[in-house]
Amino acid sequence: MKKILKIFWFCQLFFTAEAVFSQTIQPSYPDSVFTTYYHQRVSLFRALPKTKGDIIFLGNSITDGGEWTELFADLKVKNRGISGDMTTGVLNRLDEVYNRLPSKIFLLIGINDLARNVSSDSVVKNILWINALIKERSPLTECYVQSLFPVNEKFGKFGGHTAKKAAVLQVNKMLLDSAATYHYHFVDVFTALADSTGRLQAAYTNDGLHLTGNGYLKWKEVVYDKVYDLPALIPLPQKIKWGNEKIALQNYAAIVCDAPECRKQAEMLQQYLQRKHIHLPIKAKIVAGEKAIDIQIRPVVAGQNKEEAYELSVLQNGIGIRAATSHGLFNAIQTFKQLTVANNIPVCEITDWPAFSWRGFMVDVGRNYQSVQQLKQQIDVMAAYKLNIFHLHLTENIAWRLQSKQYPQLTQNRFMQRDAGKFYSRADLKSLISYCNAKYITLVPEIDMPGHSAAFTRAMGVDMQSDLGIRICKNILTEWCKEFDVPYIHIGGDEVKITNKTFLPQMVSLLTSLGKKVIVWNPGGNVPAGTMLQMWNGQTNPTDGFPAIDSRHLYLNHFDPLEAVVTIFNHKICDTIAGDEDKPGATLCNWPDRRIEKEEDAILMNAVYPAMMAFAERCWQGGGWKNYVSDFGSPATERFNAFAAFEDRLLKHQQYYFKHLSFPYQQQSNIEWKLIGPFKNDGNTASKFFPEATAFTDTMQLNYYKSVFGGTLVLRHFWYPMIGAHLQQPEDSTTWYAVRKIWFDEAEEKKCWIGFNNLSRSTATDAPPADNWDNKNSAVWVNGKLIDPPHWKRGGEKGNAEIPLVDEGYEYREPTKIFFKKGWNTILIKAPVGTFKGIDWQNPVKWMFTFVPLY
Repeated sequence: MKKILKIFWFCQLFFTAEAVFSQTIQPSYPDSVFTTYYHQRVSLFRALPKTKGDIIFLGNSITDGGEWTELFADLKVKNRGISGDMTTGVLNRLDEVYNRLPSKIFLLIGINDLARNVSSDSVVKNILWINALIKERSPLTECYVQSLFPVNEKFGKFGGHTAKKAAVLQVNKMLLDSAATYHYHFVDVFTALADSTGRLQAAYTNDGLHLTGNGYLKWKEVVYDKVYDLPALIPLPQKIKWGNEKIALQNYAAIVCDAPECRKQAEMLQQYLQRKHIHLPIKAKIVAGEKAIDIQIRPVVAGQNKEEAYELSVLQNGIGIRAATSHGLFNAIQTFKQLTVANNIPVCEITDWPAFSWRGFMVDVGRNYQSVQQLKQQIDVMAAYKLNIFHLHLTENIAWRLQSKQYPQLTQNRFMQRDAGKFYSRADLKSLISYCNAKYITLVPEIDMPGHSAAFTRAMGVDMQSDLGIRICKNILTEWCKEFDVPYIHIGGDEVKITNKTFLPQMVSLLTSLGKKVIVWNPGGNVPAGTMLQMWNGQTNPTDGFPAIDSRHLYLNHFDPLEAVVTIFNHKICDTIAGDEDKPGATLCNWPDRRIEKEEDAILMNAVYPAMMAFAERCWQGGGWKNYVSDFGSPATERFNAFAAFEDRLLKHQQYYFKHLSFPYQQQSNIEWKLIGPFKNDGNTASKFFPEATAFTDTMQLNYYKSVFGGTLVLRHFWYPMIGAHLQQPEDSTTWYAVRKIWFDEAEEKKCWIGFNNLSRSTATDAPPADNWDNKNSAVWVNGKLIDPPHWKRGGEKGNAEIPLVDEGYEYREPTKIFFKKGWNTILIKAPVGTFKGIDWQNPVKWMFTFVPLY
């Protein structure tokens, strides 16, 4: 045994002294120097499925003892700890780790080396060697080197380890000092676990070396924000100054609220902290020596919309939340929640306000009913991201969804063409109004008149514009105004032939007399000045004398999910960088006109939550780019950089806040295509051109071709030229090819999003042909192999608004599985178009494609 140990130490010292900074050598030691348990664990790790993008905790028994997947409630957080392991053991097995291309590695190693009298200098050099190998073999992996933990000799165990307190401090100082030079993140866990004497706190151990449950929870708390790169704020505040430290909220003693106007917000914050096991009393004044969260109603300096502005300061001596109104305090608390990571909050100073006062989201429940529970789920997300208008489209040709005392027949089953019997009682609507009010959201009910009113006609037996119809409509509006405490009533007014020019003016006059502000769609019918116009057609512009709400090209039902985030992020609301009384803001609309199979599809198929994040950012921040563009430009441009930065925050919110909610989105700012074309096809989309030749992808010089970026490329929008796309001047009857190369370290099968025509959820578009991706002969090859289209469940069927979509969109069907080889893989897309004219209005020509491997 002594001979084996001598060989072991010789190997360690040889590699440490001579090869630590080599970028090519990974050491390999004799199997005999490692324990049976070491070999058992390594063999298991190598046998497990190879998954990329994981977060790996790597180390010895302290790491081995952590149930990391459960601690983080995240299957991507993996354990690569081995009891008794040393720096040499990690070096010996490191290929199993870096070959997985993890997104992050959290390394804790070295205490066993010290216990065997390896010098502090040698331990640090081996850790630097581990880091260097990771950097070379998996360059996109972020390496977090954690400090060695404190030890405690008072338990009388592990004497060889607990006698190394001085060496632990020395190693930690060297690791801290080396972090900037060797490009890793140093994580100080020592301080969080140590008592006032520098020993491992008794509350966190029962043997002086290893951790108990509370110790692991504390460790998790320290690294949580690094695991998930939080805080990532959406919407981004107008002004923010970051400090370099974090404040532990457990050290706070109270929430201070000295005015009744802020009591509600103090209680809201108190309840939030209680869910994080931090119990703070609410006090009227700060007690000397106590750390407190001080909530105050007071004026703040803001660029505009001061009633929603706030200041939030997190300093070493206390946290201050200030706003002129309780709504401003509510907004501050939403930011406070996003700042708080594992019960820590970073030092920062924020001054914030919204660029637009009207930040709305509309749900069409007339065509497809959604339960109160699902509506409240969406309201919760709205509130978390500071949206403040909930527009509920309650009546349609399909059905009338709001109960009336005076006219109960409106909601009878026999007059509903979908979801018969499903409507909102008066109590339901009052509940929703109250739920919104508690979150500083204004509910705007809409009864569409005189158009979109076939359900009314079926139930009442009269047209709205008749004399009797007008009296009934007035009675309904009067009933609503008396029953429901809301400041706005939306009366539609669109897509109808106005046969009675006095209809809409009469309704507006009545509602105004009842103390309500009135909103109608624009384009729409004739209404008096002062009525709010909600613009829905892209060719419409704000009109003098009519406050404008922007919903132009903000209809989720027409968007591809990846396109939606880009286009909405680009959107310049009301053609201005910030709002005023005449241009208060915008409403994002979800119109799933086509029948849906289950209510959750209204959210999934329309990518509600990722789109809502982009909308919340734009409404709050202001700015944007004039007109409408569905691409995000190219690297080094302002538009590209702004989108990439937002997308980074969006992906973190997807990972952290939307684990259990539908969120169809994948990173796309890192996807580069080379576009090759155009090739004239004279209307024959089956025509082949030289990029399809087998030799082309082997010999191509891609640098000669135009680079474009995105997961979904829109070559020509069906609303061109109003909406720009990836082609500046698309030509009819042409074929384009797109090429992308993807590297894989190992051969593997991946799920991919692939699509060529993301169907609108409004029009009764025909299903894709049975044996093709679309009706344009679009195609995709991976490494020269043609990828078959899905076996469409309704392939070739004529479109029907009453037949729900089931697999037509890549985001809600089973992804395509593709085998990728080790090394470079070539993706070739063929995207032809024969004509820009659809066969009818239900089948617009959407010239686009999507190809995204799912990670």
